[in-house]
Amino acid sequence: MREKRIKAQSRTKNLKKLLKLTGLTLLTLIITTAPALAQESANASGFNPQELLRNALLWIQNLGSTGAIAFISLYIIATVAFLPGSIITLGAGVVFGVVLGSLYVFMGATLGATAAFLVGRYLARGWVANKIEGNDKFKAIDEAVGREGFKIVLLTRLSPVFPFNLLNYAYGLTGVSLKDYFLGSVGMIPGTIMYVYIGSLAGSLAMVGTESQPTNPTVQWAIRIIGFIATVAVTIYVTKIAKKALDESVSNNTISDETV
Repeated sequence: MREKRIKAQSRTKNLKKLLKLTGLTLLTLIITTAPALAQESANASGFNPQELLRNALLWIQNLGSTGAIAFISLYIIATVAFLPGSIITLGAGVVFGVVLGSLYVFMGATLGATAAFLVGRYLARGWVANKIEGNDKFKAIDEAVGREGFKIVLLTRLSPVFPFNLLNYAYGLTGVSLKDYFLGSVGMIPGTIMYVYIGSLAGSLAMVGTESQPTNPTVQWAIRIIGFIATVAVTIYVTKIAKKALDESVSNNTISDETV
């Protein structure tokens, strides 16, 4: 029995190392290569999503009272289609001002993120569930993440390090409930207000997203600090619940072996 327990603990340590290495590798690849690949793809095909979205914002600016509905719809489509939401968020500050712009961005981002979450949940979640069905350790981690879904979603929404569009689909593959995911979207509020405010400083949509766009160093540093704290917090928290889930899984397996 002791030998089985030692082997189980050894497998757990190796799995933890593999999970950490895989997670860090994926996160690094996403952060460092995604923007470059997107830019390279855009240049190769002649498709410029930022220019397309800027033109859409110019059109919305002239719609009057129906502009809010069109803007929210645009944000939803852009989120699901993996188009850069930053240009729309900054543009909202020019078109609607800080207060209404922040409100419309939050509504559009939340609805778009929820739509992407549902796509990930119903198109790929079944496949993920089948893959982890025979692995008690991965299943335990998935269930643990699901139980703490609200806190994890909230922390990742506070951090700009995690890619917004990719994260929406990724959460659909986890055990996080739709309710926790939706409520966790409140974590987007601080960043939304700050970016809309920065966008409002441009004064013109032609300057939004360009190097000549006016900015506020204090606000930018506030975004960085909040993002850094949230990133560290979510990393420690997820590691903690994953370790706890793994320990419980090993403990249950050990008890089962001793019973047999």
